[in-house]
Amino acid sequence: LLWTRLRQILKAPTLELELVSAYFVPGKQGVEYFSALAQQGIKVTILTNSLAATDVAAVHAGYAKRRKPMLEAGVAIFEMTPEFSPAPTKGQGPLGSSGASLHAKTFSIDRSRVFVGSFNFDPRSERLNTELGFVIDSPTMAQAIADAFAVVIPERAYRVRLNDAGALQWVVQRNGQDNVYDQEPRTGFWRRAFVAV
Repeated sequence: LLWTRLRQILKAPTLELELVSAYFVPGKQGVEYFSALAQQGIKVTILTNSLAATDVAAVHAGYAKRRKPMLEAGVAIFEMTPEFSPAPTKGQGPLGSSGASLHAKTFSIDRSRVFVGSFNFDPRSERLNTELGFVIDSPTMAQAIADAFAVVIPERAYRVRLNDAGALQWVVQRNGQDNVYDQEPRTGFWRRAFVAV
């Protein structure tokens, strides 16, 4: 399987891992992997689509139930805000359209190695699809990804966190201030209910 092979090629991170995936559904094994890294003191940061930005709500549903255990373990999660996505396609349904806000599939390890490819970090990519990608030894590229997570992404994505009661919150920076939401921002009741099922 590609994910197993990628872990062998890239070796386990020792300092940090930045991951970008539009359709991120880590599954139980993925949650355990990312959580274990974070609990070892490795900085793990993930960027995926928010519910308001995704074109595939059904995939988001598979990811949404995995957020809390990763956050509890210390994984940092960002979700792309909808203003950086194209207008939704008319007639868009739960299986999606071509108008996703985020389509990248990449990750950077220890500011030294980068993967760029078609692997979505979801069960379909792992078990069914034919996926490909490049592993690139490039500290320059890896540093650029780390810089984007530090500077650009906090202004273009919601940072998902847990409040004092252990409930999810979404935080986005606007003009140097944090805007905090207690439910998935810019979504209606029915869209949230579909994902919660």
